[in-house]
Amino acid sequence: MNSNTFRLPARRLGVIATATVLVAGPAALATAGPASATGGDKGRANAVVLRTGLDVSLLNKTLNVPLKVALNEVQAPASAEKTTLTADLDGVNGGQPFSVLRADVATAKATVEDGKAQGYSNIARAKVHVPGLPLLSLIEVEQVTSKAVCAAGKRPVAEANLLGGVTVLGKKVTLSAGGTTHVEVPGVGEVRLDLSKTHTTSRTAAASALELKVSVNPLKLNVAEVEGTVTLAGASCEAPAAAAKPEPSAPVKPQGGTGEKPVAEKPKEANLAETGGNSSTPYLVGGGVMLLAAGGGAVIMARRVRKG
Repeated sequence: MNSNTFRLPARRLGVIATATVLVAGPAALATAGPASATGGDKGRANAVVLRTGLDVSLLNKTLNVPLKVALNEVQAPASAEKTTLTADLDGVNGGQPFSVLRADVATAKATVEDGKAQGYSNIARAKVHVPGLPLLSLIEVEQVTSKAVCAAGKRPVAEANLLGGVTVLGKKVTLSAGGTTHVEVPGVGEVRLDLSKTHTTSRTAAASALELKVSVNPLKLNVAEVEGTVTLAGASCEAPAAAAKPEPSAPVKPQGGTGEKPVAEKPKEANLAETGGNSSTPYLVGGGVMLLAAGGGAVIMARRVRKG
């Protein structure tokens, strides 16, 4: 038997609310201790069958008694299976424990291995009760499941499923996926249900099969009002960090012995500007030689004429 004790502040006159978990039916599965892989780089996963966050107002006192319990809440690597959760609240039901959840199957599992984090929860043929309504179930479900899978380098996936019928405060209801359903029973209260809520980011995923916002006024067993939330079949995960890809190495240039012939470089043109010439200089030099030869011939001829 596991127990959790919740204490109210002193200004609430020291009223103490105690939630006690009892196991019935199949024995609980072996459960590992706190996760060794819950860090961001290594990934993490968790799952829960039922979680309540309720405030119970008492008739004979102007006080609220909190009812905050969780059934089969596990973190990776762990698993658990319990089928009965009872709670004992001071001043409620004559001090006798009452059943919060009773199910044929109530399983939660969380794993982190091989680069993948995964949370999973499953509930079958379950009834949920709140204080002040011992005979009328808050909700009855045939089966609900949630699953969250986060693999390194891949898009996380979140799934939540409802199989079979649902009854709320004695009324059979039809739920729409991704929508909100309101159920109101005169003289009893009102429940708002959200079915199959999922959320994903680049590395995380979360899913809950059913989320209930409860506001009931049973006016029985010293209970004036019950308000808060109830979650059925929740799962979440965070992906392990993806391994960094190695950068490609620079290609190695081949050394000698490849048989490739070196390409001869073209001779650079002389910089004629450094000698005071340009591209027309060869033609000018040639013309000068011709004029010099013609001048020399004229001089020889003139000498011959004088001699003659």
